[in-house]
Amino acid sequence: MTTMDEKLEAIMAEVMRRNTGEEEFIQAVREVLESLGRVVAKRPDYIDNALIERICEPERQIIFRVPWVDDQGRVCINRGFRVQFNSALGPFKGGLRFHPSVNLGIVKFLGFEQTFKNALTGLPIGGGKGGSDFNPRGRSDGEVMRFCQSFMTELSRHLGEYTDVPAGDIGVGAREIGYMFGQYKRLSNRYEAAVLTGKGLSYGGSRARKEATGYGATYFVEAMLATRGTSFDGKTCVVSGSGNVAIYTMEKIRAHGGRVVACSDSNGYVVDESGIDLDLVKEIKEVRRERISEYARQKGTGTRYITMGSIWDVPCDVAMPSATQNELTGKDARRLVANGVLAVGEGANMPSTPEAIRVFQEAGVLFAPGKAANAGGVATSALEMQQNASRDSWTFEQTEQRLASIMRHVHDTCAATADEFGAPGNYVLGANIAGFVRVAEAMRAFGVI
Repeated sequence: MTTMDEKLEAIMAEVMRRNTGEEEFIQAVREVLESLGRVVAKRPDYIDNALIERICEPERQIIFRVPWVDDQGRVCINRGFRVQFNSALGPFKGGLRFHPSVNLGIVKFLGFEQTFKNALTGLPIGGGKGGSDFNPRGRSDGEVMRFCQSFMTELSRHLGEYTDVPAGDIGVGAREIGYMFGQYKRLSNRYEAAVLTGKGLSYGGSRARKEATGYGATYFVEAMLATRGTSFDGKTCVVSGSGNVAIYTMEKIRAHGGRVVACSDSNGYVVDESGIDLDLVKEIKEVRRERISEYARQKGTGTRYITMGSIWDVPCDVAMPSATQNELTGKDARRLVANGVLAVGEGANMPSTPEAIRVFQEAGVLFAPGKAANAGGVATSALEMQQNASRDSWTFEQTEQRLASIMRHVHDTCAATADEFGAPGNYVLGANIAGFVRVAEAMRAFGVI
């Protein structure tokens, strides 16, 4: 267990008191504060003016009622959230998540992480997050549209290209973004393209945005592997999830010569030792919106669908947790280490528990935290904003080239910061300190606000 600086421990205690029961948010704050002891030892002025306390407190938390009518004419009520966490570096930027698990603590944890992730990209964007406990799975297009329109009717008054720019997240894809953008346009009477990112190409979206988070995570891990003189080429990989992030992580791993043998959804996971058929996964998940069990049913011989145990029981050289928070436990980490894993790259937000991270670090496994490794999605969202502002549209190759460059910058920044603070190879510490310092310096310049 990392020992926290005494002054930071007092800040942590106050965060816990003020945010009782918000376990994921407290976990995220603790991880950052445990990294900052070396910073405040060098720069004790960061303790002044309650700078760290202010970074741990959102600028604004918005909770609202979302009434909508289902196909049977019943009135349904969900709860909407938007946490505008920190705008020191630019307008609030972060996704919207539609999932039954969404609550204030989840959104605050995601917004806190987003603040440092966005800082690491080097782009002028602050951190925020939002969503609803609405579940789009199993709902008709009409129901999803009516929900999104009601959600945006309230949220729209808090958005703007210089104020807050949401994107998609779990449960929010091109369909949902389209419905929300249409409602924002209707309410505002403006074609303010940069107010939402992840849009369709026909109305201001960016090429490579759909692929960006998965591609970016793969670029980061490729750079990390290179520090050990190796690469994805010939490596056996396991990617949890089968949504947008997982699909495009698998696609880029394959392009780099790796072989993905397992992926999952919330019901179970499939193992295909010959290599996951990505075209079939895309058909099942992106077109038909079915469960991953359909993969095994259609592929047949040589493919296993497993509902017990964990996907991390499957031996691999590289593990890419790309589903949801705290999915990879200490037990899972020990199994991966025993099976010889070389590197772990987080495609999801905080998918590894603190115990799992300790197991990887103590075993000398390369570990890429989500706030660094999955920054490619928000980076490309910022590139979409840039294209919207200049009334321009870049090619896929242009955008991917910028993405690759940004992810190499994020990797090198984390590695150099870890070296500077006496922890070479510790990407968690490097990411936390580098992100914190950029945000903190901006906040210091603004005075006490």
